[in-house]
Amino acid sequence: MAFPDTPEKHAQPQLLSLHQRLLAVEERGAQVSRELSWLSQRLTQLTWELRNSSTNSTDGSRQTRVGAMSPLCWPSAFSYLPHLREHPDSLTPHVLLGQGRTGVSLVLGIPTVRREKQSYLISTLGSLFYDLPSDERDDILVIILVAEADPAYVDAVIEDIKKNFPSELQSGLLEVISPSPYFYPNFSRLKETFGDTKERVMWRTKQNLDYSFLMLYSQQKGSYYVQLEDDIVAKPGYSQTMKTFVSQQSSEEWLILEFSQLGFIGKMFRMSDLPMLVEFFLMFYKDKPIDWLLDHILWVKVCHPEKDAKHCSRQKDNLKRRYKPSLFQHVGLHSSLRGKIQNLKDKDFGTQTLYKGHSNPPAVLTSSLSAYQSHTLMRAYQGEDFFWALTPSAGDFIQISFLQEQTVKGYLFRSGNIETNGDKFYNTTVEVLPTNSSFLDSMESGKIPKYKQSKDGFIVIGAFANGVAEGAVEPELQKISAIRLVVNADSDVWALLSEIFIKV
Repeated sequence: MAFPDTPEKHAQPQLLSLHQRLLAVEERGAQVSRELSWLSQRLTQLTWELRNSSTNSTDGSRQTRVGAMSPLCWPSAFSYLPHLREHPDSLTPHVLLGQGRTGVSLVLGIPTVRREKQSYLISTLGSLFYDLPSDERDDILVIILVAEADPAYVDAVIEDIKKNFPSELQSGLLEVISPSPYFYPNFSRLKETFGDTKERVMWRTKQNLDYSFLMLYSQQKGSYYVQLEDDIVAKPGYSQTMKTFVSQQSSEEWLILEFSQLGFIGKMFRMSDLPMLVEFFLMFYKDKPIDWLLDHILWVKVCHPEKDAKHCSRQKDNLKRRYKPSLFQHVGLHSSLRGKIQNLKDKDFGTQTLYKGHSNPPAVLTSSLSAYQSHTLMRAYQGEDFFWALTPSAGDFIQISFLQEQTVKGYLFRSGNIETNGDKFYNTTVEVLPTNSSFLDSMESGKIPKYKQSKDGFIVIGAFANGVAEGAVEPELQKISAIRLVVNADSDVWALLSEIFIKV
């Protein structure tokens, strides 16, 4: 039974969006208040130092006012990381790419580091951006922290991101930063604990600092912060699902909302809680892994030392709330810790939808591309699977020849999917074969210069951009007997079509 299309139904998404933006304004006000408080404290301290500094007596000796008291000096990052005092600008991030977006609902933080075997970053970003609605693209911010001091490696990551996600960078959806090389302490002086090797202690310690740096940078960007990793895949609709889950919380007592059961993946925090969290992490960054420290914060907040472990667990559940099924899955096999293999999988993630089927008009399909295993073009066209082909070369094609000429309103070809996002069509055009004789005559006489015609009569009407080709077919072209994709340059990767939609 279909529900009536009422004004209240249309108003719900608008009210939710308004609620999220009001929260962002409120959070920004709280941040400004904290900054003003810090400035006031610092000014008070400087004033005290000026008033109570030593003065010259008449005999030239130095005197100090007796009984004067200095204002309290609150801890800062310099208290926990004293090496930063040698380089005062070491807490200033290097903003490498971005538009400075602020005021969003969700900020997704992703630290990335050099991996010995394989990098998953581009696939992770492709998963996050895959099929992301335009309104969600305007209301989230993804921040990549390239947590390496090697300029050559950082530059290589930057170029890779610029090549694969130009529109996301231009719109402000994606931002890339890196820390100062002076941000990290001397890791060779760390104490080995919990039976971990020195290399592992260094790895987890640096990881704690990476998380802290990213959180501090993100705290003025939006309402909620979500911690992710650079080797995950996301479920479609993850951003709206998270925002809806936040709005459904009946109590404001929560500290953590979990969207994955693994480690530190998919953990959401209020921006207003980040200063407290980061300070706790910095106090103990050399002692334990980040997920252990996070659990200790919960223990400190709600666990009674005279109660048993079950009581403590119930109390912590009031601060830590879980969404099921999980929205993020860990896919990286090779850890950033050298030699470590991670077969971590979230059992609550379930299976992914790797293609989207449509009812397309009857047609004969031909292609010069070789399909991989059972992922054939016909099955993709019929909405039963995705089409997966070996590496395309210039001149390769996919042709859809209709059994009867069609009035085609539009087309959609989506390449790659959420797990194999890099296997896209690049340098590929969309062409149609009109049957309208008057149009073809006008083309031959040069009266329609806006269209380009191939040698065999096809008209170029579009091209793939960031893995997607979508558009309308103009009325003057109708009717058409075929539509095809033509690869114009050799590719370095395989090609996958996860959606074929001929709109008639």
